[in-house]
Parts: sequence; C-alpha cells; structure tokens
Amino acid sequence: MKTLLDVKDLSVSFGVYGGEVQAVRGISFAVTEGEAVAIVGESGSGKSVTAQAIMRLLAVPPGKIRGGSITFAGQDLLALPEKEMQKVRGRQIGMIFQDPMTSLNPTMTVGAQIMEGLVRHRRMSRAAAKKRAIELLATVGIPHAESRISQYPHHFSGGMRQRAMIAIALACSPALLIADEPTTALDVTIQAQILRLMKELQRQTRSSIILITHDLGIVADLCDRVIVMYAGQIVETGTKREIFRNPQHPYTKGLLRSLPRLNQAKDEPLVPIYGTPPDLIMPPPGCPFCSRCEEAMQICETDVPAFTRLSETQSVRCWLQHPQARPEECGGKGASA
Repeated sequence: MKTLLDVKDLSVSFGVYGGEVQAVRGISFAVTEGEAVAIVGESGSGKSVTAQAIMRLLAVPPGKIRGGSITFAGQDLLALPEKEMQKVRGRQIGMIFQDPMTSLNPTMTVGAQIMEGLVRHRRMSRAAAKKRAIELLATVGIPHAESRISQYPHHFSGGMRQRAMIAIALACSPALLIADEPTTALDVTIQAQILRLMKELQRQTRSSIILITHDLGIVADLCDRVIVMYAGQIVETGTKREIFRNPQHPYTKGLLRSLPRLNQAKDEPLVPIYGTPPDLIMPPPGCPFCSRCEEAMQICETDVPAFTRLSETQSVRCWLQHPQARPEECGGKGASA
C-alpha cells in the first residue's frame, strides 16, 4: 500500500502563563491509502492537537509546531503557504470536528455550509452544488434532504448535526478523513449509526480515515490499526487484533481493563487507572506512565524507553520489553533493568 500521510518526529507546544505545555512530543506514524487508523488515549494525551497540526489549524500563538514534518501525498504541509494549505483543507483532507453543536455556523443554512466547499474547491455552479448537497444529506441518512437543506443547524438534532458534519467533510471526496471524537455527546444508538455510516462511506469512497477517540471500544469495528498515545507520546502501535488480543504496554492494558465487558458480573467493578497524567509543562525525565504503573522499575523514572519492535506491525515503548528486563523483579520502583 502507498503511504498517504507520513508524520515524523512531530512536536507541538503551547505557551501559557506558567511556562510551555509540551502537548505533543516527537511522535511519528504513517497512514496508507484506504487504511483506517485509530488514535486513542485519555483526554490531554495529544490526540486532537495532532489532528489540528495536520490540518494546520493550531491557534498561533499560543500554539507552535516545535519540530518534525508532516508529508501528505508528497507535499510537506508545514512548508505550504497558508493560501496553498487552504486548497488542501476540505478538498484533499476533510475533518469531522469534535462537537457538532458548536462546529456548524448558526447563521448559515446547512445546505450553504455543504455547498461552500463544492463551489470553492470543485468550481461547481450553485445549482450543481445544491444538487450535490442534497445527495450528500441523503447519503448520510438525513430524511427529506430537499427540505432539510434550507434549514439552520438549530433545526437539527445532535445526531443529525453530526451527520451534516460528515456530509461537509465528504463533500469534495477527500483522500483522508480525520474524525475527531465524532460520537462525543451522542447516545449509544446514534453512536452506532454514525460509526456504521463512516464504515460504509469509507468502503464506497476508498478514503483513508484517522479516528481520534479516548474509547477503545468504538474502534474495534471500524479501524485496521491502533495508535495509543499517552502524555503527548506514542506508547504502543499495532493492528487492531494485536492491541486487543496482545497489548504489551501497561497503559494499553489499563485502558482495556477499564472497559465494561458483555460477560462481566453485575457486582464486578471496573478497574480504573489510578493516578493522574504528568504535568507537561515539566514532563518527567523517564517514562511518562511511571508514576501510575504497577510494573515500573527504577530505570523507568530516569530514562525514556525506546521503541521495541515486537512484530512487523506492533511496536511498544516500554522498558519491560528490553532484553535485560527481569520480569520477576518488575512491580517495584526499586527494581532495575
């Protein structure tokens, strides 16, 4: 498969009163054509900042890309002038934003917001753009699209607004679709419908998808590969099967343990990940998960682990995978690698 998006050593920070928040710290990953990749992790792990950096939508200041490169279809996005980047947004890379309640323009009809990209990027006439907008609304499952196209966002329910957001993102048939927590604040029935819709649209358009979420449970049916982020770093990556069946990083294991299971007893409690993420104004010198890890060793406090390749598709950033690690000594902060 041909690589569509290649992110290398990306670092993003935000200037605040108390210093500089290192929100994304040297992450690298790639997305191939037609692939669906999930980026998962707790709130504050750097998922949405990564998406905004790819789209060049960071507020500057306080945001700043400190280093790295983002290559899309052979173009270095970080080197493009803003005018050229505007041609990429919407036309080549579409984005479904996190909150449909605030992402749609309340002063414009839903139809006008879909037509805007078609007129700008596809050079369609307004009549042709309106016809296409009606088709898109019908495609995403909004009934009576001919009349709905003239309505404003406040006439739509939360689930319908999210569908309208998907229609806007797909209007120009982008090669890459970034979905930033597209099911946030929706009930479970609507969540299932939205995810099923995205899966069907990907099958039809053959586009690549980056799904950003904090919930591993919703990626099982949609994504091919999973990237796990913690404290601005990638800590594990692998295929969906590898992450769900054979997780290796303690953080990934903790995420999976915290999910409810169908066979779970009524009186069986969920197992949380105790503790809090580190302060990214002053990140710890070693593994960022060390203070919350039950298997931490002495070296975890002082040295950042390198990636260990476990298979052709799975890698993990953990000292437990080091050849000199002694499993019988793990579980105490005084142990050594």
